[in-house]
Amino acid sequence: MKLGIIGTGNMGTILVQSLIESTALPPADLVITNRTLTKANKLKSDYPDLTVVQTANEAAKLADIVFVCIKPLDIQPLLEQLRGVLKPHQLLVSITSPVRVDQVESIVDCHVARVIPSITNRSLSGSTLITFGESCGDYQKELLTELVSYMSKPVLIDEAVTRVASDISSCGPAFLCFLFEHFIDAAVKETGISKEQATLLTSEMVVGLGKLLEKDIYSLESLQEKVTVKGGVTGVGLDVLENEIGDMFEQLFRQTQNKFAEDHEAVDKQFDYHKKI
Repeated sequence: MKLGIIGTGNMGTILVQSLIESTALPPADLVITNRTLTKANKLKSDYPDLTVVQTANEAAKLADIVFVCIKPLDIQPLLEQLRGVLKPHQLLVSITSPVRVDQVESIVDCHVARVIPSITNRSLSGSTLITFGESCGDYQKELLTELVSYMSKPVLIDEAVTRVASDISSCGPAFLCFLFEHFIDAAVKETGISKEQATLLTSEMVVGLGKLLEKDIYSLESLQEKVTVKGGVTGVGLDVLENEIGDMFEQLFRQTQNKFAEDHEAVDKQFDYHKKI
């Protein structure tokens, strides 16, 4: 089986690395391309058996599964370009959340799905969100789910929760790292600890926390209960968080939903124009 990746930016690169290092596919089964071939050639220098081609059309012709890893407003023009290249047996996978699977299906005549990866997949962990199009056959569904399972936990989602699910699984690491940075900076500012030591302790704490949750030793709620002694230090700290956090996270999700709506509107205009011509 050949897998093509069109676009080797951040997420396209992570997909290539994760698929290879998880042994989901050998490098020789991957065909990649990018608008700027320097990025694709950099991956080939890391994995010499990769095939780098000049154009998206070439990648689509050679692959059984084609991942499209480009910006939302670049997808509709690319689909128009690939329409005459893709065959009915092929599976086209978009990784872009603002583009709905039915919009992709309106242009190409093949199996269609959407996969939203996460930077956590680089460590062969975390989740990957999957939405199947109506055109997607059972064999293609099983194949894609198995492929993704090598590098993450596949999670099927409905179109309606695409943004919030992506906020949690894909944007979440950035949001939490921002909070951890402030956590570290505050520890350094208010005490005599060095930034290096505070960073080390925080990083090891996060890794340990992840393992506790992964092994289902504690839930988020029960872990807080286990660490918190009535009248103790943890309780005092949690009181501060309770009083200070306010509606911060509500605002976060509100703003990401608003930005998603803006992106959707721009993408919808492209696809609506396509329907008229």
